[in-house]
Amino acid sequence: MLIRKSDSNSIPSSEITPRSTYLNRRTLLTAGAVGAAALAADRFGRVMHPHDVRAETKLATVSSPLSTKGLTPTSLYDITHYNNFYEFGTGKDDPAKYAGSLKTRPWSVKVEGLVKSKKTYDIDSLMKLRPLEDRIYRFRCVEAWSMVIPWVGYSLSEFIKACDPLPSAKYIQFISLDNPSEEPGINSVNLDWPYSEGLRMDEAMHPLTLLTFGLYGDALPNQDGAPVRVVVPWKYGYKSAKSIVKVRFVDKQPHTTWNDMASDEYGFYSNVNPNVDHPRWSQKTERVIGAPIWKQRQPTLMFNGYANQVASLYTGMDLRKYH
Repeated sequence: MLIRKSDSNSIPSSEITPRSTYLNRRTLLTAGAVGAAALAADRFGRVMHPHDVRAETKLATVSSPLSTKGLTPTSLYDITHYNNFYEFGTGKDDPAKYAGSLKTRPWSVKVEGLVKSKKTYDIDSLMKLRPLEDRIYRFRCVEAWSMVIPWVGYSLSEFIKACDPLPSAKYIQFISLDNPSEEPGINSVNLDWPYSEGLRMDEAMHPLTLLTFGLYGDALPNQDGAPVRVVVPWKYGYKSAKSIVKVRFVDKQPHTTWNDMASDEYGFYSNVNPNVDHPRWSQKTERVIGAPIWKQRQPTLMFNGYANQVASLYTGMDLRKYH
């Protein structure tokens, strides 16, 4: 059963209109007027309703050679106020409004499944497992918008090694927090909670896959998946599970929330592929959040621009079938 969203949360017409039409003079003039009004309303809203649940805990970090060069990060305001985090509602600003109820201390992550021994990590010991790195990554949402985000974390592979999985473990599954008293969206959004995502083991072990604790040098804001999430930069954003409380190592492809809800729209692999459209909109271009209007619509890159690093993971696979 699919979730019915209000019109305010649906894909904007500018995201599904042909580029030639979208960029014509009349549309630009209209968009400019609307944009000016929206900017004024946004500034007024920030003063009257400054629902801001950003963390202010500075993290000790080192620079990473895996950070993507030549990208300008999206503003902190946009990153923290334009989110998909259905545990707090379906609106893009719902997480910033309501995620203040999320309690991120104490916090622990349980390790289960095909491991030599079960483990439980508290969040502080997890953050100290490896040096935290600054990594700028492209971030692409299946709804055809994108950002550039300066994450903080270390390669998930380092955590996996510490978990000591058995050779029979072929996949890793991430389970997010399921607590309606802290996450009001759980009571109103028709999903099979708790949120579940998963990766093939070689994908999880790739050095680009990030176990993430912060952004812009601070601890993760609640609305961006605090206190720990994964980031898989060549996949659509919903593959990057937030507010993780459990990790399971399994031998078969695990249950994942969106693939179970609508497998024709949300594949298990969910690699960014401009040649495979979503059934309801094109993936060939994306709207870059925060960019000037004349630069907002840009071509979508295969594997979100990380093809040189990750394409070999899928050699011989039909990426239309295994979308």
